[in-house]
Amino acid sequence: MEFGNRYTSKAQAGARFVAQRLILKPVIWSLVHVNITGREKVKPVRGAYIVVANHSSHLDAPLILGSMPSRLSRYLAAAAAADYFFDVWWRKGLTALFFNAFPVDRSANAKSNGFTGKLLKRGVPLLVFPEGTRSKDGTIAPFKAGAAALCIKAGIPCIPMALVGATEAMPRGRNWPVPGRPPVYVAFGEPLVAGEGETVEQFNQRIEKTVRELHLTQKALQAADAGTNVHDHPSVGSAGADTDTNEKGAA
Repeated sequence: MEFGNRYTSKAQAGARFVAQRLILKPVIWSLVHVNITGREKVKPVRGAYIVVANHSSHLDAPLILGSMPSRLSRYLAAAAAADYFFDVWWRKGLTALFFNAFPVDRSANAKSNGFTGKLLKRGVPLLVFPEGTRSKDGTIAPFKAGAAALCIKAGIPCIPMALVGATEAMPRGRNWPVPGRPPVYVAFGEPLVAGEGETVEQFNQRIEKTVRELHLTQKALQAADAGTNVHDHPSVGSAGADTDTNEKGAA
């Protein structure tokens, strides 16, 4: 794949900001009720990084991009399935405009061409869903180790994130969220950096464990919101104080 400048272009980043913040985000936020936890944890992040999250809905990427501080999402490039998002010109164009997306070959014989490494060297952060495909029921499948390997090789942090409620809001087979502004939950974890001597597999396991723990906490918030006051739920603790349902101060 030829490395173009759209991933690093300031002009295209400006157009993408308009598309994401003035079109995509207002539309998505009007269709689902977004609850965000832990965004302050990523404020110290500078330079390239990789966002790793569970994947259960086509809402996931818009929710992640809309929830992140604009400083961090400006050049964020999302991995997208080549056989779906890049199969026809109009979908390829929209995916590139809104998500700065790069194609990923999901076939069994797929081989790395080093393109993600080139992006990271140019300072372009990545959004990766290490399960490889959307979950059918919201449960988390085992993580593939590609993101962990890239983080170690490039010496960059991983930002773990978890999403809950996106499956119910826009399950497989739907092209639009269900009516009624269903609640969705987006959680940021503390940025993770591979320790000295930590292997790819060990780091991948730590990333997956963190995402699963974030996911469990958000499931508790979802259950609490459905039944009792969220701040009374025993699993919330101090995390409940960070939950930003109204996005105060959001960029």
